[in-house]
Amino acid sequence: MTEASVTLSADQVAYLDTQRLGRLATVNPRVAPQNSPVGFRYNAELGTIDIGGRNLGASKKFRNLATNDRVAFVVDDLASVQPWVVRCVEIRGRAEALTGVAPWAPGMSPELIRIHPERVIAFGLESVQGG
Repeated sequence: MTEASVTLSADQVAYLDTQRLGRLATVNPRVAPQNSPVGFRYNAELGTIDIGGRNLGASKKFRNLATNDRVAFVVDDLASVQPWVVRCVEIRGRAEALTGVAPWAPGMSPELIRIHPERVIAFGLESVQGG
């Protein structure tokens, strides 16, 4: 049974808009996790996370989706070291491996991983407000 998609909050979207690099965890056919740094954007029209890159279709993360579409995606950073303030958004859900998609930035291939959020865990985002 598929879980229902969830909508990201305004604070979560505002934070994601300040970041360009996240980490995508997929599962390979032997059920071993694989985690990769990835470029992304929030797709406001669809409420999804879109992941693109150079030669994405040849990557393990893209191929992993053929056997298991469950993913976890994390974006985090340190808003402050003194005091220690961590900001984080973790999105769990299902992903599609799409081909023939117009890239949103130069140098990207025509493949895209589109994450449909089913669960969002976030903290420390109060720091995003006002800059």
